[in-house]
Amino acid sequence: MSDLDRGIMKFKGADSPKVIAISAVLVLGGIGFLIWWAIQTAYTVN
Repeated sequence: MSDLDRGIMKFKGADSPKVIAISAVLVLGGIGFLIWWAIQTAYTVN
């Protein structure tokens, strides 16, 4: 059993490259969206 199968993601294949790539895209996309939203909100011209 891989160490990555013992944390929050306790299912077989949790450490597969496909699952890691999907998780990375979701996390980085969320961070990118928050940064974009913060910039848009901070520099809103009314």
